[in-house]
Amino acid sequence: PMDRERIVAVNNRPIKNVNDFDEQTKNLEVNRTISVKTTKNNYLITINENGLGLHVTNAPMTNIRTGLDLQGGTRVLLQPEKKLNQDDLQTLIASMKQRLNVYGLSDLTVRDAADLSGNQFIIVEIAGVSEEEVRGLLAKQGKFEAKIGNETVFVGGKDITFVCRSAQCSGLDPTAGCGQTPTGQVACRFRFSITLTQEAAQKQASVTNTLQVLPATAGQPSYLSKPIDLYLDDQIVDSLQIGAELKGKPAMEISISGSGTGATQSAASEDALKQMNRLQTVLITGSLPVKLDIIKTDTISSSLGEKFAKNAVLISVLSIIAVIVILMIAYRKLLLAIPISLAMIFEIALTLGVASFIGWNIDLAAVAGIIAAVGTGVDDQIVITDETLRNQKGRSWKDRMKSAFFIIMGAYLTVVVAMVPLIFAGAGLLKGFAITTIIGVSVGVFITRPAYAAFVETFFEN
Repeated sequence: PMDRERIVAVNNRPIKNVNDFDEQTKNLEVNRTISVKTTKNNYLITINENGLGLHVTNAPMTNIRTGLDLQGGTRVLLQPEKKLNQDDLQTLIASMKQRLNVYGLSDLTVRDAADLSGNQFIIVEIAGVSEEEVRGLLAKQGKFEAKIGNETVFVGGKDITFVCRSAQCSGLDPTAGCGQTPTGQVACRFRFSITLTQEAAQKQASVTNTLQVLPATAGQPSYLSKPIDLYLDDQIVDSLQIGAELKGKPAMEISISGSGTGATQSAASEDALKQMNRLQTVLITGSLPVKLDIIKTDTISSSLGEKFAKNAVLISVLSIIAVIVILMIAYRKLLLAIPISLAMIFEIALTLGVASFIGWNIDLAAVAGIIAAVGTGVDDQIVITDETLRNQKGRSWKDRMKSAFFIIMGAYLTVVVAMVPLIFAGAGLLKGFAITTIIGVSVGVFITRPAYAAFVETFFEN
């Protein structure tokens, strides 16, 4: 996370946090160009109807990756409508990542999962996006078709070489504007241009060549006898008249239009731009290889995620304090309680370090795993201490440590074996708890337990 670009100035004004950025960009007008300076480069960005096109968060202080529970966002559990082999599953995940990235979402995780019955799932976690946007992007296969009558003239993805997303050739349609619908809502139309392949343009020309030219009415241009209908997932989204001058011509430049609705003109304009962005994304990336069913969605606000993070830290600190107090009462020796407590803290730090190194997200399940691992660590250190304090004649220090570590290794293997099924159970939603627990107990058994045993040996020898 700390390798990402950090914004340091907007229009030469220093930026220290998200509030500073929002303050400098809240009143920007369309078609205005601003300068954005980051830790890696300087950029000139022109504002369009979609805004600045940047999603910013406060710069992280560490490389620890926080999960959805602690930073807010949306988690979606999806299931393919048919079973896929591993190659097709990875192709599907790659297509989903491309679609989400083209839409403008980058802080995301897309991974496959399975339950103990062998059912396949895909888990998508995205920060800073609403459930409705995720559903609109992923719940549909995204099969786009343009038809004249029953003839398909081009489809999204393979038949399209360019989709305009700049303010010059995309945005709200100035010729149509916004208007009232029969239901009382406001509707605004959008439009953007695309470029077809030569083959798609030629196919369109051959179909339009068979159409008749309708006579022009007063003050209106003449059109062909059939419109071009635009379908998304077999549902018609718009129907466009074809100008008579395009009859039999392989036109490669096509204008796509549609509409958005809302209670007010502002809401309708925003919805139109979202619909346009989604349609542009589908046209660029093409359809997903298979239809996906949404099994479950979870949405957590960023403020609630921040509250969860604070509570997780508080619970961890209180747990450590409680353990220290109990150790003080049990052993009545500060020099024994302090090393166990320090080993506990080092174990937490090392577990977080390993998780950061392998890129594992720390969510609430992972925090629970860390606490569980620390609990087993304290138990192991108590075993070492008790074996050392036990007054058994004829037993050397080495024999006592062998006995202690025999118990510790038995407990370690039991925990690891118990965690393995949880990696695959619950469609992978318990994976964070299982992986973090395994990392924590492994760090403890192979690093902090031997270190504590060495300390105890030195302490009692002296």
